[in-house]
Amino acid sequence: MTLPITIEEYDPRWPQEFESICTRVAQGLGPLAAAIEHVGSTSVPALAAKPIIDLDILLRSPADLSEVIRILESFGYEHRGDLGVPGREAFRAPTGSFPHHLYVCPPDGREYYRHLAFRDHLRAHPQDAETYAALKRRLALKHAEDREAYSCAKADFVEEILRRAAAEHFPHPDRIIP
Repeated sequence: MTLPITIEEYDPRWPQEFESICTRVAQGLGPLAAAIEHVGSTSVPALAAKPIIDLDILLRSPADLSEVIRILESFGYEHRGDLGVPGREAFRAPTGSFPHHLYVCPPDGREYYRHLAFRDHLRAHPQDAETYAALKRRLALKHAEDREAYSCAKADFVEEILRRAAAEHFPHPDRIIP
């Protein structure tokens, strides 16, 4: 059974929680991680969000994936495969940790660049962030018990923002728009 979807006002502790998680993971992975980024709504100041940190790990090399999986599992993460999103490996957070989603992406990982483009666009365009927050609140009420329907209902907005990000400022639009 999953908990109902709840959207909370921005919490200034979210970046601190990300840093805490990031520090632990970075120490364990060392040079296997080329980058670890705070993505998702909790990474956008002032944006209402589900109180769950999203972080993406960009691998130094795709050949490192099996070693990264082993290390993360030793920290209590559960590898869940790509969950239907090619180019992104999902992990369930260890029991008792601050709620978070951890994703591991290859160096050319499209999802990694899409996450960065979406985050950076919302950070640079507060009106779009406000529109997104209002959409998420409406959808959380409508689909409170159905995470898949909630995510699907946001898809058109997300794709529109990614198109705009690709056109406006993202240095590699081919990495985010097919």
